[in-house]
Amino acid sequence: MLFARWMDAVVAAGLPEPTAMVLATVSPAGRPRGRTVLLKDHGPEGFVFYTNRTSAKGQHLAGQPYACLVFPWYPIQRQVIFEARVGALSTADSEPYFHSRPRGSQLGAWASQQSSVLGSRAELEARYQEMEERWPEGTVVPMPEFWGGYRVLPEVMEFWEGRLSRLHDRLRYRREGQD
Repeated sequence: MLFARWMDAVVAAGLPEPTAMVLATVSPAGRPRGRTVLLKDHGPEGFVFYTNRTSAKGQHLAGQPYACLVFPWYPIQRQVIFEARVGALSTADSEPYFHSRPRGSQLGAWASQQSSVLGSRAELEARYQEMEERWPEGTVVPMPEFWGGYRVLPEVMEFWEGRLSRLHDRLRYRREGQD
């Protein structure tokens, strides 16, 4: 798979955050929004990331299960763009990753109400402290019901590589059975 080869090249090049990707979604009002998330798995079955499902991205995907992913690897003059269908992973498929995360990240998933406005940073830190008291060191932090993974199944894939004089290479693939 071309993506796997390119990802290996990015990792070998030592680029910071090689799995960082821009996820663009559309709100129910038709407003686009992009943000950076981290790719956690990839293969023939798709590309996986995890998040709070009550966040703006989670709400957008619930209403419109399509997204665009962009891997902007500028230092090596490469970029990958996926136009894709997105589906939520089951709790059973999400829990192993949740429990592999550092304890602080697990508590943070409970404490952070992503995309909501807070009165102050202290409010977030107090909520995190509550979670530390609720699940002291040595106890299992359960995965929140509002948190989980998404699988992105590309319908269109574009691999871009910069060339001299702006004569760039652009390889575009469409999954069979798509318009």
